Amino acid sequence: MKEQIKIAIIGLGYVGLPLARLFATKYPVVGFDINQTRINELRNGHDGTLEIDDDVLKAVLVNENPINSSPFGGGREGALFCSSDLSDIAVANYYIITVPTPVDKNNRPDLTPLYKSSETVGKVLKKGDIVIYESTVYPGVTEDECVPVLEKASGLKFNVDFFAGYSPERINPGDKEHTVEKIMKVTAGSTPEIGQKVNELYKSVITAGTHLAPCIKVAEAAKVIENSQRDINIAFVNELAKIFNLMNIDTHAVLEAAGTKWNFLPFKPGLVGGHCIGVDPYYLAQKAQELSYHPEIILAGRRLNDSMGEYVASQVVKLMIKKGITVNGASLLMLGITFKENCPDVRNTKIVDVVAALADYGITITIYDPWANPAEVQHEYGLTCHSELASPSPSERGSGGEAFDAVVLGVAHKEFSILDLASLQKENSVLYDVKGILGNEVDGKL
Repeated sequence: MKEQIKIAIIGLGYVGLPLARLFATKYPVVGFDINQTRINELRNGHDGTLEIDDDVLKAVLVNENPINSSPFGGGREGALFCSSDLSDIAVANYYIITVPTPVDKNNRPDLTPLYKSSETVGKVLKKGDIVIYESTVYPGVTEDECVPVLEKASGLKFNVDFFAGYSPERINPGDKEHTVEKIMKVTAGSTPEIGQKVNELYKSVITAGTHLAPCIKVAEAAKVIENSQRDINIAFVNELAKIFNLMNIDTHAVLEAAGTKWNFLPFKPGLVGGHCIGVDPYYLAQKAQELSYHPEIILAGRRLNDSMGEYVASQVVKLMIKKGITVNGASLLMLGITFKENCPDVRNTKIVDVVAALADYGITITIYDPWANPAEVQHEYGLTCHSELASPSPSERGSGGEAFDAVVLGVAHKEFSILDLASLQKENSVLYDVKGILGNEVDGKL
């Protein structure tokens, strides 16, 4: 069985590369991506997302296509070949699509990456092949949106000539403990027999085990509610933070006290960004609205969480005014711009909302993040990000050239825990802790 499986992973980002690396420990795998720069980077044994350590990646990399290396197409057992050439995935029989599913500026699901990747796979699809989707979607996208694209591009008939599966990704960027093989995988197929095949494929490499859902729509729904549930719970504690701040009560102390009960859920207030929690609820909401149902709780949670960037900025400005700091023209250091700690991922980061709101007050902002790629931050958001604190010029560092009128801890990178924050502050300055990790020696925290 193992020698008959030839896998192509479509999309080599935060989800696709860890999966390709894992499958390549047992099967011949071709990782396909249209970004040639990314392919060159991976062929040199480096992952810019930092999800896979270089030595781990190099252990499975090969320089020749492993699924073409034998007459029967079985290839060698453990090998990963990275390519942007469509012909390199032509003989695969399992195609796993791991492209992003973002929202547009109006928070409507953007299925363009899924359509394009499905069209790409359709060009090489053959009888008997199985196409598995890992991208987060609303229920029905795989069979109602993607399959017709596959049929049109291939000329083949669904569930007769080719089949589909779904196994939602559960990657947690930057998490070195809960890696892909240690997280239980939900699986599903377009027929009961294909469901078993898909489940056995993942079961062979996922040490945490698998759960075979009865159909693809159930698996799609399971994924989208995972993050919607978290989003709503975080929205609840964010609202608590707003209330308790008005009452001059420490929200984190309240949550710690409440957490002593066995069934209290340990959520913390914060900025909800990234490619999952801040996006997935909109996919479910969109489908609900298409069915003439208005999802009140889901959208209420989204509205509250999306408002937190402006709320943080207003709290910082209030503290500055209370200290007699002239807000217009003041200097501020933003510590971190990635969407979460110890991770270079800047997708859908809500720190940019804080920065934009602060800039509206006329504050000069310096962004320091040792994890983020400055070129990516500039490209995505038009913002200057410094990898080192020494890089800003004196004019950017405030009138003293050394210290700031305000310092905001936006992301809890490990480097910030050992930073001498006092040396970065003017004598009369504001220190605000978005993440609630600095203890009580701050002027304000979320």
